Amino acid sequence: MKITKDSVVSIDFRLDLGDGKTVDESEPGEPLVYLQGYDELVPGLEKALEGKAKGDTLQVTVTPDEGYGDYDPDGLEEVPRSEFPEGLELVAGGVLSATDPDGDEVDFFIKEVKGDTVLVDFNHPLAGKTLHFNVTVRDVRAATPEELEHGHAHGPHDHDHDEEHDHGDGEKHDH
Repeated sequence: MKITKDSVVSIDFRLDLGDGKTVDESEPGEPLVYLQGYDELVPGLEKALEGKAKGDTLQVTVTPDEGYGDYDPDGLEEVPRSEFPEGLELVAGGVLSATDPDGDEVDFFIKEVKGDTVLVDFNHPLAGKTLHFNVTVRDVRAATPEELEHGHAHGPHDHDHDEEHDHGDGEKHDH
């Protein structure tokens, strides 16, 4: 079976920035599982995987416009220390989440702590970077109706118990 929209795909991957130093990778025996066509991967990687099959290996170079976008200097903001919860440890390189005015969760990174102010960066840490992926396709299968409804792949142990899950649509789903 070839990878097309609505395929559940398992891949082993390694990511570097062109210098050979691994930035991210799947764990041995624990491939990344995603639903093709639902923006779960950066666009350049998802496009490169379209039409591939189990056992295929590929090297993919993804430019910022097909990856995490260009670095936006306007994404930097100085925030008064008093805006953060008292007692919260603020360390350069740390990641925090906040709710934007629309009620969406937004991750940001602490760039620098300067006395009474904190320089935060709303850019993704890989914004502006060219991404180099080494990928092996481990499996391809058709998505189940439930996976299509939820808009993401379910692993072998997902949704076989009676718990509520938030599928990113803001609603809780019983399973």
